[in-house]
Amino acid sequence: MGALVLTALCSLDGFVVDADGRFDWAAPDSEVHAHVNDFERGVGTYLLGRRMYEVMRYWGGPDPDADRDPVLRDYRRLWQAADKVVYSRTLRVADTARTTLSPTWVAADVRELVAAADGPVSIGGPTLAARGLADDLVDEVRLYRFPVVVGGGIPALPAGLRATLELVDARQFAGGVAYTHHRVRRAASLDG
Repeated sequence: MGALVLTALCSLDGFVVDADGRFDWAAPDSEVHAHVNDFERGVGTYLLGRRMYEVMRYWGGPDPDADRDPVLRDYRRLWQAADKVVYSRTLRVADTARTTLSPTWVAADVRELVAAADGPVSIGGPTLAARGLADDLVDEVRLYRFPVVVGGGIPALPAGLRATLELVDARQFAGGVAYTHHRVRRAASLDG
C-alpha cells in the first residue's frame, strides 16, 4: 500500500508563491535538490493541479543547460519516468509523457490509486493538496522552508486546516533551508 505525500518548497512564513506569483526565491541548491531526488526516486505517480503541472512541464523534455548538472539530470529522469495525473477542467492537452488528464477530483478514486500503489504517490500544488487534506487522504507532509519571508501569497497548507502530525525527520541544509517530514495522525490512531 502506498502513501499520499504532500511535498512543498515554501517560504519561512509558509507560502509556495508570493503575492506577485513568484517563487524564484525557492530555487533549491544542489544539496536540497539531491535530497528531494532521494525521496522522489520512490514516487510512481504524481497528482498535480493545472498550475503545478504547467510549472513542472519544464522537466518533461530535454534541457541541455540543466542536464550539465547531474542532480538536475537525475530529477528530470525521475519525473519523466513517473506517471502523472493532472486535475483540471480547463487544460485540454497534456503534452508530457505518461500524463493523464482528469477533469474532476474524486476522493474515492484517489484513495484507491494510493492503496494500489507500491510506493509513495506525490500530491503537488497547494490547491490540489488542500483538496487531499480536506478529504483526509494525505498521509505525510514534507516541507522545505527557505530562509525568506514573503508576507503573503498562496500558502503551502490551507487556512483553517486542523491536523495532528508526528515529526518523522528534520534537517537543516548548509544554505539555510529547513526540512521537516511529518506523518499525519488519523483520529483513530490518536487514541492508541
